[in-house]
Amino acid sequence: MTTDAHRRILLVAHPRRKEAHDLAADVVERLGKAGIDVVLVREEAIAMDVAGLANVRSADPDRPAAGCELVCVLGGDGTILRGAEMSRGTGAPLLGVNLGHVGFLAEAEREDLGATVDHIVDRSYTVEERLTLDVTVCTNGTQVYRSWALNEVTVEKASRERMLELTVEIDGRPLSTWGCDGVVLATPTGSTAYAFSAGGPVVWPDVEAILLVPISAHALFARPLVVGPESALGIEVVPATEGFGVLWSDGRRSVDLPPGARIDVTRSATPVRLARLTSSPFTDRLVAKFDLSIHGWRGAAARRDVTGP
Repeated sequence: MTTDAHRRILLVAHPRRKEAHDLAADVVERLGKAGIDVVLVREEAIAMDVAGLANVRSADPDRPAAGCELVCVLGGDGTILRGAEMSRGTGAPLLGVNLGHVGFLAEAEREDLGATVDHIVDRSYTVEERLTLDVTVCTNGTQVYRSWALNEVTVEKASRERMLELTVEIDGRPLSTWGCDGVVLATPTGSTAYAFSAGGPVVWPDVEAILLVPISAHALFARPLVVGPESALGIEVVPATEGFGVLWSDGRRSVDLPPGARIDVTRSATPVRLARLTSSPFTDRLVAKFDLSIHGWRGAAARRDVTGP
């Protein structure tokens, strides 16, 4: 392992899972032996009982990833999305270690934690950029909300018993008005998350596109759409609709949508950078994460396994 006394890693762990805290303490110790400082949110450092260690530093509450070369996250996709909030715009790539179930955003599993730390120490990872979305909400012509998303922006009904009436607009032209439970506007990264559950397609992460997936729409034309990355998408809550809607960014940040509200979604100029430990194709990730059956496959790689090169 290489050492560098001035290196800093931001470590993020699930705030309430003891397993995450125990593993984080192990990571702090391993990185400390390699001469690497670990930056932690103060409350998490106290919960992990590592606040007094020599290589532990307190994160800046406003810019926790500032000065860090990497953000390492221990948890499920929700915790990794929290890490993305900290890393985005800093240049520091995000490396997720899955402690959840599917963990599509994670690059490593808990069983590989020791090897993952070795990769961090040796800087033996590549970095890829993932498209993100900017979203704004206006009511009565005034902007009342602005946020971003790595996975998706969702417009959903606020009350179970009422549906929303939404008009969808693409590149300044109206597409359709739907009575529905909502709409998912997703990135390729988010195509395996909420958009997938709503019936949308899986889109490879190197495809630049924006997905629009209606949720339980009562309409003849209500198919998932895939549009170009520079398209501008608009959603208007029909003024006569009954009840409120709610907008969620990555399921973490929300704002209420009264009748007449307008939502605009475009590609963001600021991507999220993800650290990759292997060059395995996305197909392999799909097979592993969804436990897909590949019984009977006789492709070229399988033939080489049997017959040799």
